[in-house]
Amino acid sequence: MKYPKIKITSLVLFASILSFFAFKPNDSIQGKTFTKENTQPEELGKVKWERDFNKGLTKSEKENKPVFLLFQEVPGCSTCRNYGNDVLSHPQIVEAIETLFVPVAIFNNKKGKDAEVLKYYGEPSWNNPVVRIVNAEKKNLIQRVNGNYSKLGIVHAMVFALQAAEKEVPTYLDLLKQSLEAEASGMETATFSMYCFWTGEKKLGSMDGVVETQPGFKNGHEVVEVKYNPILISKVKLVEAAKDSNFSLMEKKSKFRMDKEPKYYLSNSVYRFIPMTQLQATKVNAKIGSRQSPDKYLSPRQLKLLKEIKKNPKKKWKSAINVDLEKAWERVD
Repeated sequence: MKYPKIKITSLVLFASILSFFAFKPNDSIQGKTFTKENTQPEELGKVKWERDFNKGLTKSEKENKPVFLLFQEVPGCSTCRNYGNDVLSHPQIVEAIETLFVPVAIFNNKKGKDAEVLKYYGEPSWNNPVVRIVNAEKKNLIQRVNGNYSKLGIVHAMVFALQAAEKEVPTYLDLLKQSLEAEASGMETATFSMYCFWTGEKKLGSMDGVVETQPGFKNGHEVVEVKYNPILISKVKLVEAAKDSNFSLMEKKSKFRMDKEPKYYLSNSVYRFIPMTQLQATKVNAKIGSRQSPDKYLSPRQLKLLKEIKKNPKKKWKSAINVDLEKAWERVD
């Protein structure tokens, strides 16, 4: 029997495709080795988890930190995967869980030690994500988080647990809470005309309840577009504060054109390379504009990065202003 001739290039392509689908757990891609032991399931996000509850309790007592106890289905449904990829992968949520708590993951669809912990707390197996924050004596510090798969739900849990344990809530975590609360309740927008939008961002950005400021132009005027949480500050109070600085509310609706150099004070400082939330960037810009240190608004990992940037000024760092927080951190990493 005669077989059709196949070009060598086609054979190479076919072999490449086969090798791709035959990728085994111990193979390597671009220098990174993936094994069953170090490849974390997506349901667990980017948090580094302890898998032994008793070890977690010992560490909790030694370090005087509450245990952040995650009951998760692994492998899990779309809710479990989304929780891992979204909530448990947010950079500041990950940092808070890893540094303020002892993270322990319990698989609710496994036997052995996992099943024992489920039984102790009366948690159902094969369930959607549940979070308990407990002390070294296994006692709950707050109500279990169940059915709330939002970033705000988990941030509220951490803040309330720290307060229950009589521990300080870091400023960066409080700012994250404020930001998520504003998103959940719905922010309002007001635009103010002024003689200098750099000054406008500094003045308005320092006010409690203001979540974001952006400088730009409307009808030929320098303006600052302000997003604020109406629960924390009313439009009346915002307008009154603006008038004290000779800013006027823009009543006519027209197209807003952002300035090419947003957050002027931040953008002209070394802090521009630090990934931040919009609220953090707004507060940091206002502090720098007032010639004060903004470090109190930053997390330990942000401060560590700042130190690294100052030590290596010639490295090609990229501005993180108005860049999504997670993408900005990935770019730094």
